[in-house]
Amino acid sequence: MKSDNMKSGMQQAPARSLLNALGFTAEEIKKPMVGIVSSYNEIVPGHMNIDKIVDAVKLGVAEAGGTPVVFPAIAVCDGIAMGHIGMKYSLVTRDLIADSTECMAIAHQFDALVMVPNCDKNVPGLLMAAARINVPTVFVSGGPMLAGHVHGQKRSLSSMFEAVGSYAAGTMTEDDVRDFEENVCPTCGSCSGMYTANSMNCLTEALGMGLGGNGTIPAVYSERLRLAKRAGYAVMDMLKKDIRPRDIMTKEAIINALTVDMALGCSTNSMLHLPAIAHEVGFDFDISYANPISEKTPNLCHLAPAGPTYMEDLNEAGGVYAVMKELADAGLLNTDCMTVTGKTVGENIKYAVNKNPEVIRPLDRPYSKTGGLAVLKGNLAPDGSVVKRSAVVPEMMVHQGPARVFDCEEDAIAAIKGGKIVDGDVVVIRYEGPKGGPGMREMLNPTSAIAGMGLGSTVALITDGRFSGASRGASIGHVSPEAAVGGPIALVQEGDQIAIDIPNMSIQLLVDDAELEKRRAEWKPREPKVTTGYLARYASMVTSGNRGAILEAPKA
Repeated sequence: MKSDNMKSGMQQAPARSLLNALGFTAEEIKKPMVGIVSSYNEIVPGHMNIDKIVDAVKLGVAEAGGTPVVFPAIAVCDGIAMGHIGMKYSLVTRDLIADSTECMAIAHQFDALVMVPNCDKNVPGLLMAAARINVPTVFVSGGPMLAGHVHGQKRSLSSMFEAVGSYAAGTMTEDDVRDFEENVCPTCGSCSGMYTANSMNCLTEALGMGLGGNGTIPAVYSERLRLAKRAGYAVMDMLKKDIRPRDIMTKEAIINALTVDMALGCSTNSMLHLPAIAHEVGFDFDISYANPISEKTPNLCHLAPAGPTYMEDLNEAGGVYAVMKELADAGLLNTDCMTVTGKTVGENIKYAVNKNPEVIRPLDRPYSKTGGLAVLKGNLAPDGSVVKRSAVVPEMMVHQGPARVFDCEEDAIAAIKGGKIVDGDVVVIRYEGPKGGPGMREMLNPTSAIAGMGLGSTVALITDGRFSGASRGASIGHVSPEAAVGGPIALVQEGDQIAIDIPNMSIQLLVDDAELEKRRAEWKPREPKVTTGYLARYASMVTSGNRGAILEAPKA
């Protein structure tokens, strides 16, 4: 056992004395030590129930012959951090989570791990850590929130943000907004649409790192506690069979996850996190992989914000395995990939059934013949940009209009809510990328304001920042290279015409090359917005969005 390095032999008697101080018996010390990474806290609704999940995992590990040992991981609530400086500290936690978990797991020589994340950065951060540490590891999330109900209709957090925009437009009263405020988030759990947290928890199943139901069983269901106990059993079985994360998270598994992403209509943030996870296993993931996969993968689900269904509906329809079965039957998945069950993908999904063909459309009746995401390139984004095309209305799939240029999110929101953005405009928000932000803030407030103001079918938004999974509309993010490093988005001027063609994967600034070269010669880097602390260190090391905003040592 790996843990023998810190607990066996006379040399390790001091370590055993410290384990005695923790209350461990001699029998517990002899068993495999299983670290349980708990993302529990009292500020994130998706994490407030994780203590119960962790207790269930501990029981499962102990019943299967291991000694469970809990240690923490941090988490930021994107919804609470949204729209202020706090959002700069969201994406950056992904690397803190990965680094700190690596430190804890290797310093204490755990034999195996169970990761218990839930919200946006915790899942990819812990998947990155799992790849680095490479001991048997199972994921079990805290589970999604149930949908809220307002005036007899299911609602979620994206409805809340759009209600604020409707209030600014004068189409909702303060009482109307309060009704949403009190009813859209009715339980603990990750927010109830196919936002980033639920996207990544579903993709953890597709990767093979979570048990069936990990992404969809609601947080408040007792079934999730049973799932957590089974995760404890599973990790002990993996330990016996010596199945490790790098046996599971192969290139083929990551391509499977991207394929499932297209069918589900996941958050654009998956195009930051999948490359970062791939980087940890030595796979150079180019976001352009998305387009050929999208071209052959139908979009089978329209969960909020793209449509009227929610995570509880996907769960009842058969969950991620039912979606994977549809894809596998069409030959779109590699079914030979190993998983945490000790079985292959094909064995896991063999008996999955689509119980609701309106929630999970069959292959002969998809929402669209192409997948939920697209990577757009052109002279405005030579290294790529990402759009959730499954959440774009048909009339905005091709659009041309004048640029309305803002150098920060706050200025854009003020203009939108002030009625200064009109039909046909292309809102450009720059210097919000990984380096420029720093931290690549999500733009849910401006996209929700656009929708709430009734402009969702006539106005596009382009940014070197990113979008919440709750965003909808012609919202094009991750524009790379970003403005802070002199990318073409830094050269856009007020009134320039921008042409967007999502079906043809194109985004063009309609300015001739000579004029662009003139502007490039005149462009000067901005002074960093943050010069001290973690954000300054992050900004010095982070790459552009097209590479997953991974960290690299500064070049000499």
